Amino acid sequence: MSTEMIVERQFRPGGRQEFLSGVGESLPVLLGVLPFGLACGVMGRTVGLTAMETVAMSVFVFAGSAQFVSLTMLGAGITAPGIIILTTLLINLRHILMGASLAPYLLRLPLWWQALLAFGMADETYALTIGRIQRSGYHHLYQLGCNLAFYCTWVTSTAAGVYLGGYIPDPMALGLDFAMPAMFLALLVPRLQDRVGVVVCIVAAVTALLGALYLPGKWYILLAGVVASGVGGLLEGRRKAGAC
Repeated sequence: MSTEMIVERQFRPGGRQEFLSGVGESLPVLLGVLPFGLACGVMGRTVGLTAMETVAMSVFVFAGSAQFVSLTMLGAGITAPGIIILTTLLINLRHILMGASLAPYLLRLPLWWQALLAFGMADETYALTIGRIQRSGYHHLYQLGCNLAFYCTWVTSTAAGVYLGGYIPDPMALGLDFAMPAMFLALLVPRLQDRVGVVVCIVAAVTALLGALYLPGKWYILLAGVVASGVGGLLEGRRKAGAC
């Protein structure tokens, strides 16, 4: 996509509709977020945080995997801020790859827009935004709609988990943990529209499985992202070279 096309689509009119579209297309996916938000609220209270501290973590951090790991470490008696920050940073290194793929669009926005959209970027909002780019181009208000829908749902479900903690000690025991992988599969499958996409998906899956078996922690996530991105870039380069 040329630079002129990016700029034209990024600032085209109809911003309100773009925002509402982002919110609307997020609604089915939000069902997969609710049980994890509830679990986060329950877990915060279980490890000894106050209700205010638990909800504040979701308000200011807004990173599910990082919050669960932090709460686990706090529950195990690890309270050194440096260790917790470094651990959560390693877990979220995949955001570097996601942010790099959106950089051609975000860098043309004012700095405060870049910061706002970067804060709200999660795996789900990233997948929705990429899907929208492939269909009809990028619009920052569409991404903002996705981000706000997920942010409000995450904070609200965390607060509900804090309140319901005494009644539902472990929401995952209800079998709701299947919702997150099912949601990501529903987002992924429609994107596999050509041979390159299928090959990259297979490479990422195999790399992640092997990495999970032999690597410590969550390094397999970053490894799968780097390897699959490299393979995808190589295949795309060959396809474009063949088309010239």
